[in-house]
Amino acid sequence: MTVMADRSGRSGSERNRIRTLTQAALNADKTVEQVEDVLDGLGKTMKELSSSLSALNATVERLEGGLDHLEGTLQNLDELARRLIALVEPVEAIVARIDDMVKVGETVMSPLSVTEHAVRTVLDRLWNRTAR
Repeated sequence: MTVMADRSGRSGSERNRIRTLTQAALNADKTVEQVEDVLDGLGKTMKELSSSLSALNATVERLEGGLDHLEGTLQNLDELARRLIALVEPVEAIVARIDDMVKVGETVMSPLSVTEHAVRTVLDRLWNRTAR
């Protein structure tokens, strides 16, 4: 014959307390599992963030190199502009002198042009008289 457990000696409050403690232990175990899952996800996220930051640092370093190159190019352009200005100033002076010479030439030629026009007019009239 089998012996059955005697449950008559236990009160209902003890049973409820054991149930409550068992449920609390299960809840705590479930909470620990959830915290472990969150921490695992956070660890993966931190690794991905670290990788992204490394890539960002490499990009910033390349950008810094590009900016240094751009700065050097701009400095070279500034130097070239200074050289061009130094070349243009004498050319401008030469052009101004030529302009002055042309003005003098036009002034000198103006009376000659008037004289030529008068002579041609006289010659044309003479030619027209003899041609009749």
